[in-house]
Order: sequence, then C-alpha cells, then structure tokens
Amino acid sequence: MAAIDTSRGKVGFSEKGGGDRTPIIFLHGVGSDKSVWRPQLEHFGKTRRTIAFDYPGYGESDFVECATRDDFAASILAAMDTLGIIKAHVCGLSLGGVVAIALHAAAPDRCASLIIADSFAVHPDGQAIYDRSTAASHDIRGLAEARVGALLASEAPDLRRDVIETMARIDPAAYRIGAEAVWLAEQSDRAGAIRVPALIIVGDEDAITPPALSEQLHALIPGSRLDVIAGASHLANLDRPAEFNRAIDDFLSAVDA
Repeated sequence: MAAIDTSRGKVGFSEKGGGDRTPIIFLHGVGSDKSVWRPQLEHFGKTRRTIAFDYPGYGESDFVECATRDDFAASILAAMDTLGIIKAHVCGLSLGGVVAIALHAAAPDRCASLIIADSFAVHPDGQAIYDRSTAASHDIRGLAEARVGALLASEAPDLRRDVIETMARIDPAAYRIGAEAVWLAEQSDRAGAIRVPALIIVGDEDAITPPALSEQLHALIPGSRLDVIAGASHLANLDRPAEFNRAIDDFLSAVDA
C-alpha cells in the first residue's frame, strides 16, 4: 500500500502486475477501502497491471471537505494521470459502481470498459439508508459490527473480522461524505449514455443493493452483460472471489484488444 501526489491531492493505491494488456482499476464501497480488493489484485495482477484506489478521506488519501461522487471520480482520474494510465477497465462495487458511472460521464475515453458490481443507478431506499447510516456514523465500529451480516454471506470469522476492522478505520466525516455520494445518487441518464462494454455483477443474496437494481442497470446500459453470483451477498468479491474473478475474466476475454 502506498500513496501518490496528484493534481487532486494525495491518493492511496495498491498495485500488482504489469505488462502491455489494458490495466484494470478497482473502486471500493462506502464501508471499506482499497484493501477490500486483495483477492482481485492477486488474481488479475498475474496477467495485467492492476490497481485499487482510495477515495478522498479513505485509506491513505487526503480528506476533501464536502467531496461529491464527481470529486471522487476526478481524484481517480488524477491518480491515473500520475501513474501514466491513459485508459483502463474500471471495476467498482457499490459506491465504486456509482463512482465508475461518474468517471465514465466525466471521461468516457478513459474507460476501456465498465464493471459495476452490487450497485445501481438510483436506489429506491437511498434516502432512508443514508439517514440510518449517517445517524449511526458516530460509532463506526458499532455500525460495522451491526452491518457485517448484511455485507457478507460468508460466516468465516477471519473474513468478517477483516471487514469490520477495515470499516472501523474510516474517519466518520469521510464515511458521511461517502454515504451521501452513494445513497443519494441519481445517475439513470448517465448510465443510459454508457457506450463502452459493460458487465454488471451482483450477488443473489445481496439485500443492500438487490439483484433487481442490477437488472435495472442492465436494462439501462445498451449491450451490457449481467452475471448473478450464487451464494454471494453485497461484498460479492469477498464472498465468492473465484466466481467474481471468473466473471470478469470471461468478460475481458471478449472485450480486450
């Protein structure tokens, strides 16, 4: 794990791999940071340059007062510039999917494809989730302990502990900004304007962003592909990493130049 200085301030990142294939970038959810992508960094780093970034205020990234989802996207684009990444496959989970859509809206030419996991264009219960999340954000550890059962289908103690500890490290102010960025998003028009290849992934046990929301995204994005992962909840990349990675591998094998 490290951080780089960019035109948008310091941005935390983790990187594996290299080579000539199009890089892949991973964007985390509101209750995690770049470390949530370890299984994907290990897997995809064997065949291509693979990077996971922190948003402003998360991990090693500088805090930005009143940052928006568009500011998060701008931070990722600035980090891409610093790392010399002209174009990448962009994979985001939950808030990461929201940021991926915002990033594409800002710079579609920088996106070789989009992979949107356990996310949405607009959440019908977004305001209520935002209100509950921010009301409980004074005790991030308590919130993490209360939510881990909804985030993961897996009962593995080590995995659950890692998810709790990662969320407990988040600055409550940064968490509230992230919560607004994700739960109050309305990006139906932006999703409908996506013209790069797109894969939508969702866990069939995800009660936070249910499969119906991914089906709506699939309907909004022309030519998109939908992959439902059995036995996975909201953090599908951790619940079923092999299946999650395989879905992306299959997709990239069809779209990579």
